[in-house]
Amino acid sequence: MLFSSGLYKELVAERLLIPHKEAAPAGYTMTSPGWRVIQPEQIPFISYPYEWTFGMLKDAALLTLRIQKMAIEFGMSLKDASAFNIQFINGKPVLIDTLSFEKYSEGKPWVAYKQFVEHFLSPLALITMVDIRLNRMTATYLDGIPVEIASKLLPFRSRLNMSLLIHIVAHASTQRRYADKKLDASVTSRRFTKTSLLGLLESLEGVIRGMQWSPKGTQWEDYYDEDKNNYNDVSLQHKAALVKEYLMKVKPKTVWDMGANTGFFSRIGVELGANVLSFDVDYGALEKHYQKIKAQNDQRILPLFSDFTNPTPAVGWENDERMSLLQRGPADAVLALALTHHLAISNNLPFLHIASGFAKIGKHLIVEFIEKEDSQVQLLLANREDIFDEYTKEHFEKAFLEHFTINRSVSIKGSKRTLYLMERR
Repeated sequence: MLFSSGLYKELVAERLLIPHKEAAPAGYTMTSPGWRVIQPEQIPFISYPYEWTFGMLKDAALLTLRIQKMAIEFGMSLKDASAFNIQFINGKPVLIDTLSFEKYSEGKPWVAYKQFVEHFLSPLALITMVDIRLNRMTATYLDGIPVEIASKLLPFRSRLNMSLLIHIVAHASTQRRYADKKLDASVTSRRFTKTSLLGLLESLEGVIRGMQWSPKGTQWEDYYDEDKNNYNDVSLQHKAALVKEYLMKVKPKTVWDMGANTGFFSRIGVELGANVLSFDVDYGALEKHYQKIKAQNDQRILPLFSDFTNPTPAVGWENDERMSLLQRGPADAVLALALTHHLAISNNLPFLHIASGFAKIGKHLIVEFIEKEDSQVQLLLANREDIFDEYTKEHFEKAFLEHFTINRSVSIKGSKRTLYLMERR
């Protein structure tokens, strides 16, 4: 039905659904389970909703609703509305689950409604009305944040929003009322007309479009703004030139920028033709980065949340359903700029452990060492005892030589910083 209806062709043409081809893998016979074997187009990197920015989750939600509305026009419907069915390819959300469609039946309610609310509306409401960090709850609730939990966490003012009142608060109340009861025929036989279904989708789309989250006020979202860091123009330009020189030397196809902020240096990798993942822990910086990607139509860069001291673990069935960050590597090259002093001082990590961690995620490493006299390091030491006797350039190099060879090291002009190019042993 998906193909005969014309929906597949339309979705692929508009780049809303990942294309696939029929395949017959080695050893497959007609007696094997299944009707057809399909091979989806491979995508560069799998990301998960708990790694996305607010804008990414919002755009993924709106895409899901758009596809459902298109599907109805072709006599089809989405039977799944999981956020995990969306991936970001070339900077835009795309549906990857071809098997999520079923034939639309007049009078039947949208079977994926509850899943959509819990995968998209609940986390978006919690982000905008409570705290951006609550999106990390989706790593625990892999089938979406339950409406009864979202209803309890949302402030009272959420009830003034009619859509949130209906889709989350009233939804949660209804679930509690009927949780241990068998629905009678008068309830199960109610018809849900096509007009009602489209009205439901319009309601969901309206409340989600109206949701806004400002990146202002997070710790590092304005780090590269004027007067917000201790780089002068000469230092910043020299550092950028060195990063470009090092990347040109190793010619990576994939770059992971750890601590990327708003992607200032990530874009150097993009300019050189690499696919770049820009990781950071600051949601404000990540959101600014994503909105810039959308505005400039960047197609080789993806901003994602990642705390290098606590990287995304493997979760789900047998801890194998959703991959850890390490399982999705290694990258050809890793950028670790203005990062090691945070790891060594803020997190009390020895250089040897930091080097070991970087060795697991990339073949080549472009890493910056910042001397203790630097103002940013002094800022970290301002309210703590300086117990970091081994925080020296000599100890840094000795530790990293356990895992890497040092191919280049250049002092950044006008600073107390050194930029290294290393290769994993």
